[in-house]
Amino acid sequence: MSASARRPRAGLFAAATLALAALTLAACGNDDASGTRDEGAANSSSTAPESGQEKSGAGEAAGGTDGAGGGDPGGSSGGEGSGSSGAKENSGGGTGSDPHDPANRVPCTADNTSVTATPVSRPLNYMLLTISNTGAKMCDLAGYPILKFDGAQSVPPVIEDSKPQAVTSLKPGGKGYAAAILSAGDGSGGEGRTAQSLQIGFQGSDKFADAALQAKGVHIDDKLRVTYWLTSSADALTS
Repeated sequence: MSASARRPRAGLFAAATLALAALTLAACGNDDASGTRDEGAANSSSTAPESGQEKSGAGEAAGGTDGAGGGDPGGSSGGEGSGSSGAKENSGGGTGSDPHDPANRVPCTADNTSVTATPVSRPLNYMLLTISNTGAKMCDLAGYPILKFDGAQSVPPVIEDSKPQAVTSLKPGGKGYAAAILSAGDGSGGEGRTAQSLQIGFQGSDKFADAALQAKGVHIDDKLRVTYWLTSSADALTS
């Protein structure tokens, strides 16, 4: 074979070698592409912590909810505490507003009452005294009324048999009663006289309340007496 014939073959061999090298490089390029895909997978896994952070954030939110749930018992407890305090305050208020509590009661005097004097047809020679509580608190009527007729030299005595078992107390607007036996029906009280005015005093007080009498006045004698303060007009008039 001549030298000129070898050269074309050598050229073909070189071309084939270059083509094979190109195929090899292409295969390597595919490996690189595969490697690139691997890197892409790695990049995808690198975003997993971000997803994990989101989950962690959700967990924190859940934890916040749990915390709120933990707060509910505390709030409930606070409510109970407030309720207990309110109950105590209400209880204290109830006791403080009880009109029967001695701390909320005052004596009945001329300042917180009004009194009327009314003669009655039966029993004979009796006069009914009616007292009304005009104050804002319950008041206690201690003992019996102190009667002061015009020109009287002394205070009439009380009928001991009329003494009640407990002190008569009046709620605001409430009424109490006493009776005055003005004179003896048999004349044993002496000649007597006609009184035109009457003032009523209270045990433990130096003030008197005016009680208007009928225009013609009332006849009194030495047998003038008075009952204790009572809760019933019937009890006063039968003493």
